[in-house]
Amino acid sequence: MHTVIVQNIVKRFENGAVSALDDVSFDVRAGELFGLIGPDGAGKTSLFRILTTVLLADSGSASVAGYDVVKDYKKIRGIVGYMPGRFSLYQDLSVQENLEFFATLFGTSVKENYDLIRDIYVQLEPFKTRRAGKLSGGMKQKLALCCALIHRPKVMFLDEPTTGVDPVSRKEFWEMLARLKQQGITILVSTPYMDEARRCERIALMQSGRILSIATPQEITQTYPSPLFAVSTSNMPALRKDLKSYENIKSAMAFGETMHVTFVDNELRSHNAVSKPTIDHDTIGSEADQFKHYLVQQGHGDVSVERIEPTIEDCFIQLMQQPAMQQPAMQQPAMQQPAMQQ
Repeated sequence: MHTVIVQNIVKRFENGAVSALDDVSFDVRAGELFGLIGPDGAGKTSLFRILTTVLLADSGSASVAGYDVVKDYKKIRGIVGYMPGRFSLYQDLSVQENLEFFATLFGTSVKENYDLIRDIYVQLEPFKTRRAGKLSGGMKQKLALCCALIHRPKVMFLDEPTTGVDPVSRKEFWEMLARLKQQGITILVSTPYMDEARRCERIALMQSGRILSIATPQEITQTYPSPLFAVSTSNMPALRKDLKSYENIKSAMAFGETMHVTFVDNELRSHNAVSKPTIDHDTIGSEADQFKHYLVQQGHGDVSVERIEPTIEDCFIQLMQQPAMQQPAMQQPAMQQPAMQQ
């Protein structure tokens, strides 16, 4: 069963000059933790605003829990929880007052649904009389999550919930989402942090209003088309220059203290969206050894050329560089929906 279905959604701004969403289609299964991964401007917020009925699409259709986002917007607003990217609670109200206010809006009470927010609220309780605007970034996110949950929604939309918070709070937040998923809530979360993608069951990689790929994090990394190497030397500025001069380099991207490199001779393409390509390890070793020898000849010391597993970020960059016709086929929604009306 699919709780969220999106079909051919298009949204443009500034009289059509800016494309926020370009023919976006996907679906989310009931009880799934689904991630939209992409940089600022990818279209994640516009998509969430359409699915939570606060923005109309120009064309296409979408449904949440079986309700059309245009025809049934009132019903959808009663069954979803929405946590926007910017802290949007009442900053002059206390923690307790914000919770009670949002519970009242939905005709319920904090006591009635306390079991759903207990694990989160126990961290907020010592500050329940503090104004929301005086909370730390991590505590603000916890309060926003409590307010989005207080009416026991069927579907949660969390727009970049960990942006601007410390690493410890980010980790705690994702642990909370895992516990909420166990209670049967369908969760859609967007993030620009590629390392958070592995915490989702499936992810959609987005860029410039388009979906580049949809699969599990493991499936996406398995489709990386070439053996990947982490390269470092004692002189990284010179390494970047010498990489441009080596004829067998297919791609080279800076990743922290190393360069992630692929070789032209080892390009192995896979047309299957989830299968792992067969790799000739003898060829790989030979090419890596030749490249290492080249760097030593160029005067580099402490040369390291190590085979590594691709990350989600490696795959995202590689997909961005592909022509549109070469990108993996997009997943089709499970069912047809009526065209969206204005």
